[in-house]
Amino acid sequence: MADINLGVGGANSAVAGGYEIANSLKLEADNAEYLYYTPSTQTDYQRMAFSIWVKRTELGDGNLAEFGNGTSNTSNLRIGFDSSDRLFCYGNSIIFRQTNQVFRDTSAWYHLFFQFDTTQSTANDRIKIWVNGSMIAHTDFEVINNPGSGAAMGFNNGLQQSIGAQREGGPVNYFKGYIAQVYGSGGTPPVVTDFGEVDENTGIWKPIDISELTPPDTQGFNLDFSDAGNLGNDISSRNNDFTLQNITSADQATDTPTNNFCTWNPLQTGWNTNYGTGQVIVEGATEAYASTNYAAIEGSMAVQSGKWYWESKPNRTGGIMVGVAALNGIRWAGDTAYWSLGMNAQGIGTILGNFYYNGTSTSTDATDWTNGDIVSIALDMDNYKIYMAVNGSWGGTSNPATGTGGYDFSSASNFTSNFVVPAGRIETANSSYVIETNFGGYTTMSIASGNSDSSGYGNFEYAPPSGYYALCTKNLAEYG
Repeated sequence: MADINLGVGGANSAVAGGYEIANSLKLEADNAEYLYYTPSTQTDYQRMAFSIWVKRTELGDGNLAEFGNGTSNTSNLRIGFDSSDRLFCYGNSIIFRQTNQVFRDTSAWYHLFFQFDTTQSTANDRIKIWVNGSMIAHTDFEVINNPGSGAAMGFNNGLQQSIGAQREGGPVNYFKGYIAQVYGSGGTPPVVTDFGEVDENTGIWKPIDISELTPPDTQGFNLDFSDAGNLGNDISSRNNDFTLQNITSADQATDTPTNNFCTWNPLQTGWNTNYGTGQVIVEGATEAYASTNYAAIEGSMAVQSGKWYWESKPNRTGGIMVGVAALNGIRWAGDTAYWSLGMNAQGIGTILGNFYYNGTSTSTDATDWTNGDIVSIALDMDNYKIYMAVNGSWGGTSNPATGTGGYDFSSASNFTSNFVVPAGRIETANSSYVIETNFGGYTTMSIASGNSDSSGYGNFEYAPPSGYYALCTKNLAEYG
């Protein structure tokens, strides 16, 4: 199976000009979050289009949409990812389409577009799927089964329509990640170019404005998640609002297909046997805990230049470390072939090399923190320095805005010759020992003040130092 992987930093990186999607919706399976709506009447259920932008943050099965929660192939149609991360389209008891390709790039936004039309005389034309503007060829499906000519399908049949979960037999199979610009309609299906276009400079498939795209049938919908107080609002003239299940205004995000933010990466590789691979990534890939002792995490975006800012909040006093690492290079437990920089929650300070609970700080610019403090991290890859603040106070004489103090790692070739990523470590296998992180696009951390960088990106508790920016594709294109 081929793996669709669009690289560090993700798909649909910022391009100059063009339409901007302001908001997305974060969905978390552990919270049983989804949306649903029940059409008031039956309309055309032989034809439909469904368009959605998605960013996965946890792999495995996840239902993007279910049209009709009935128990037959004519009253139930499901779209999502299976346990092997293949894209599928199921009836209640039949697999209509299942890809050979797997979708495991958790740094990427994908655009998925589906056309259903059982009035087509050619059987293979009755279901078509596009990924990032390109239609999947029939030869690229592992499984193909076609509905009968003129067959009814689940959508718009007076049964429940849901986004983010399977309702029939559930709810189960929740989607984990972000969704944006979600559109569905019966009647004559629109085409893929009604939802996106290829950027003439980069060749990247990018979204276009669909706010005025009216669904051809009365049961269609268009969700843009721009109203935090009404995230199920249908912005189309059809006014088919969705009911929120376990979703609040806090689940609105600014991590979108037009400005993709750094998150924790569940696909990290390269840990040694002393350190373990037990990281568990949840809540839009902004929270992490350990399923086994000694688990490490690293960010989805890597940098070699520029100045970058983010915040973390360890919820326990000991055994948690936050900082940065050479890409795929965290080897804390006795392996000095790789390097890491960070600060220990027990107040060891900023350390170059291995971390130790009883180690000695190699920097005077260290500040102790304790359970629940917010740690700000300012990474200067132009001058190879790292700065850390606790609750807004930079350690010692540090001032990242002026380049004063901080820890100078210019002699560490592992950093200066490699890409560097945000990183962290958790020592204890306990789901209540959590690192919450705010890269700017979404966080579970409580933000009382609200500060963006000078580009207007991110939502942080403390103001990023002058010249430092949130890790997102817009900023990477400008400053990275």
